[in-house]
Amino acid sequence: MKIIAIGRNYAEHIEELKNERPSEPVVFLKPDTAVLKNGTAFYHPDFSQNIHHEVELVLKISKEGKYIQKQFAHRYFDEIGIGIDFTARDLQEKCKSKGLPWEIAKAFNGSAPIGGFLPVDEFQNLQDIAFHLHINGELRQKGNTSMMLFDFGDIIAYVSQFFTLKKGDLIFTGTPAGVGKVNIGDRLEGFIEDKKLLDFEVK
Repeated sequence: MKIIAIGRNYAEHIEELKNERPSEPVVFLKPDTAVLKNGTAFYHPDFSQNIHHEVELVLKISKEGKYIQKQFAHRYFDEIGIGIDFTARDLQEKCKSKGLPWEIAKAFNGSAPIGGFLPVDEFQNLQDIAFHLHINGELRQKGNTSMMLFDFGDIIAYVSQFFTLKKGDLIFTGTPAGVGKVNIGDRLEGFIEDKKLLDFEVK
């Protein structure tokens, strides 16, 4: 399986990082070694002093497809979950300043914790799904799919031009504003609506 991730998909997050607003989805990949499941602890790497949390809704691809038209995109995922796109912000800024790719800042081991998934048919409106992140019991990030620049259909139609989607692939759909540094000892809890689907510690 592969992880396809979307950057700069919420306007307020773009503003907080002082990035340019994209006309097309910003896409990067993470390997399967980035995944953490079942509440496994995230071990803070020694190579970064500034790991940021980015909570995101995650689509689980249910069948193979490429060159998918937007109106058919809903046929290619059957579950929605929540995850964290951990980012080594100091490494990312160093790479960006030199015009270099920044995979090492996004795709390192354990950089994609994922929680539980909910069937798509549990959601009345895919363009009105609220989600949020607590750290040590405090609300740090909250978002709603209504705030996305590119919705689920846009994302699947776009990325499937370049990558064949396969069953079991995960698509991270972007993070809202409120990203920040995590520290050893922090407990992260991710919610879709009022359901807690993600719970782990930083060690």
